[in-house]
Formats: sequence, structure tokens, C-alpha cells
Amino acid sequence: MAEGGDEGLQNRNTLVKYNNPVLVVTHAEKRPATAGPLGSPTSAELSPRSKTSPGIIAPGVSESRKEAEEILNSVLPPKCWEEDGQMWMQTVSSTPATRQDVINLQEMLDTRLQQTQARETGICPVRRELYMQCFDELIRQVTINCTERGLLLLRVRDEIAMSMEAYETLYCSSVAFGMRKALQAQEGKESLQSLVTVLQAEKKVLENTISDMKIRADQVERRNAELRASEEKKHAEEIAFLKKTSAQLKAQLEGIIAPKK
Repeated sequence: MAEGGDEGLQNRNTLVKYNNPVLVVTHAEKRPATAGPLGSPTSAELSPRSKTSPGIIAPGVSESRKEAEEILNSVLPPKCWEEDGQMWMQTVSSTPATRQDVINLQEMLDTRLQQTQARETGICPVRRELYMQCFDELIRQVTINCTERGLLLLRVRDEIAMSMEAYETLYCSSVAFGMRKALQAQEGKESLQSLVTVLQAEKKVLENTISDMKIRADQVERRNAELRASEEKKHAEEIAFLKKTSAQLKAQLEGIIAPKK
């Protein structure tokens, strides 16, 4: 079965009530010689399950019924798919809904939620799709009884869908922005780590230089201390020598002066 067959099966499993599928186009070799143009199937192109379709308007149907069906088709467009090389079309049902139909819709919704194991809370595309189908079915039921109310509900549905798309776009944009910032932060972190490594190496070199300079300063201070001590000792010896010499000269001078008196 082609990919369109899966789509047709999905359409038949929706919560929206549809008419029986109508065969629209077949292969050329299967089409009768009296077949009409594309989109206008003859009775030979209709499958047995589509001949009793309530969506086919009989000649005796009133104009209001036709108008309601046209509005329904504009609100909920017909779905088309290809199955085994044949094009099928399915329109929404124009049969008015009863109270029991609404109860059945609620039961079907609960059943489908359980069957698909949809999440009760949080973001769940499956639950969202089922509720959108339920909303479309309610729009169909309301439109049959009051087209204005159905069109207003259609506006509400489109507004909700537009808001959800805006939220999804905003979420995707925020995620992309966050990823870009995270990558930039990671790149900045790597560059900062490289800078830290360079600065640590420079710090180590400077610490070694300071250590060498301290050792040299200690050596110079020791040499200066030794030189200063040597100079002080030499100076003290010179002072002592000069004092001794001065005392001797003074004694000699006194010895010379004393006999003359």
C-alpha cells in the first residue's frame, strides 16, 4: 500500500465524523470510456462503499442543506489520499448531531487518550492532536445547527493554533539562542582557560625571578655588612693608632717643654 494509504487510514480514525470515502480518480486503464473529467467522477468511478455516502447530495436535497455542506467543506476541507493507485476523497458529515453523539464523542476521546497513552499533563503532541480533532468535531456539530456560531468557533480554533505556533516558534528560537550562548560561553571558557594557563606560567616565571632577586639581595646585603664591618674595624684601628700617636707626641712635647722651665 502506498504512503497515501496510511494517510487515508489516519483520516478514517479521526474523531471528526466523515462521510464514506468517494473514489475520485483511477488509473487510465481502469477508467471507463464514459468517465467524466478529473474531479467529476461518474457512477462507474464510485466504489460500492461510496454509493451510499451521505455526503452525496440527492436531487431532492434543499438549498439550505447544500449551503450547509458548502460551509462545512470550507470550515473542514475534504481530505484526499491515494490508495492502490486510486484517489479517494472524504468530506465531513452534514448529519446533525444528537445528545448521544456528544456523549459518544467524549467516550471516544477518553478511549483514544488511553489507547495512545497520551500524557495527562505537560506537553504532549498526541493529546493535543486528539483535542484538536474533538474541537473540529464540535465545530462541525455546531456549524450544522448554526453556521455563524460554527464560523466563530473556527476563528477561535485558528487563533489557538496560531498562538500555539507562535509559542513553538518562540520556544525553538529560545532554545537556539540558549544553544548559541552556551557555545559562546564554552568557547569563551576555553579561551579563558588558555589565558589562565599562560598567566600561571608567567606567574611562575615571575616568582622564580623574585626568588633569584631575593637571593641576590641577601648576598649583596651580606657582602655590604662584611664590608661595612671591615671598614668600621679599619676605621677603629686608625682612630686608635692616631690616638696612640697623638698621646706619644703629646708626651714628647711635654718632655721637651718641661726642662726649659
